[in-house]
Amino acid sequence: MAQFLSYLTAINVLKNYEVLEHTADIGIRVKSLTLGGLFKKACLAITDIASEKQKIQYPEKHKIVITQKAGNVEELFVNWLNELLSVSAAEALIFEDIKISQINEQFVDAIAIGTDIRNYKVNVEIKAATYHQLKVEKTGFLWQAEVIFDV
Repeated sequence: MAQFLSYLTAINVLKNYEVLEHTADIGIRVKSLTLGGLFKKACLAITDIASEKQKIQYPEKHKIVITQKAGNVEELFVNWLNELLSVSAAEALIFEDIKISQINEQFVDAIAIGTDIRNYKVNVEIKAATYHQLKVEKTGFLWQAEVIFDV
């Protein structure tokens, strides 16, 4: 069992997300051993897909508390991603890291660590996470999510 968990951890580190083919929007699939890791990887996938880091001119980091509640894990996942997108747009930040304080299938409390958007070249504006073809599930040892973003 320990060897299997080590193998899954190695896979998890090497590949944080995969882009899903979709006609007009962008979809991702993320996998993690933990629910918190799943939420963090989805946020970092957004950053990776939407932008490219430029030379750092504005090194100040901004820490924003993000707390969400929902009736189930799917709703929580979409609410989480949309709150990150909303705060990112309102504060002109790109989130580079997430520190999950508490999480379960109906609640997440975290600190999103962002940097000035001017440190990045924005390639695509991700407007919102959608419920279209949404999946958030635990199978065996892994959490997996698939989500389509409106661009």
